[in-house]
Amino acid sequence: MTTAALEPRAGRRCHTLLNSLHATHFFSPELAEELAALGVTHPRAVNFAVRAASLGAVGAGTVTATFYNYKHELVARHVPAVWEIASPKDVLAARARAVDASMRRLLGADAVVSDGMAEAAKLALRATEACSRSGRPLYAAHADLPVPQEPHLAYWYASTLLREHRGDGHLAALLAAGLDGLEAVVTHTATGKGMTPKWVFATRGWSQDDWDAAAARLRERGLLDAAGELTGAGVALRAEIEAETDRLDRAPYEHLGAEGVARLTELAAGFARAAVAAGAFPADLVGKG
Repeated sequence: MTTAALEPRAGRRCHTLLNSLHATHFFSPELAEELAALGVTHPRAVNFAVRAASLGAVGAGTVTATFYNYKHELVARHVPAVWEIASPKDVLAARARAVDASMRRLLGADAVVSDGMAEAAKLALRATEACSRSGRPLYAAHADLPVPQEPHLAYWYASTLLREHRGDGHLAALLAAGLDGLEAVVTHTATGKGMTPKWVFATRGWSQDDWDAAAARLRERGLLDAAGELTGAGVALRAEIEAETDRLDRAPYEHLGAEGVARLTELAAGFARAAVAAGAFPADLVGKG
């Protein structure tokens, strides 16, 4: 009996859907409420705290390095000060409560206890068995956290591991391509698949002047044209970055196997569609402007 080969982009497709559900918690009112109860009320402080808490009470430099596309001055306004308000342990517990509540709201009470959710959690956790800690700080920090018992939280936890594993590898690809944090964002936005400039300015701390300066650097490299669109060289570079990210992230999906990846993708698609239909994301989040 032969085993079907994993298609080149199968892992990427699966990750996109897993990450879609994972990312809903950043926009959930439940997360804001849980962190506010701890005394953390600024939206950027909430974001930095919940994603960095697995690293411990780290400083601004560590957060800027591992998050990559945030302006350091914005990070430094909230980190490490946020740890004086709430400990990483308390933040992680608050995040778990928020994820539980938001998943129940977005997917429905039946979905979180369904056989499909239990199957998805099992498959996603199996994929994480082949993840590597080497050179992947955000993945490694999250991998040290305990696996939740409830299937929907285990599924979310596994999607977090797979997200951060791919993300850490993606940063290595961006570095190799010579793109700094904002240049990476500008080129991604130019593909039509990244955040709109409005959301970049609101959440990453960059200004229009910063954006214009990054665009000018990219034009000098022949990656962006005068209209802010990717040139042929820019399209090729983004394709190379995604291909290298796929290569660095292939192990979990090869470990799961083609049939497992296909099934996990099918289940993840259903959960992601339900979350989007329930209004999990702002309507103007993605696009060129």
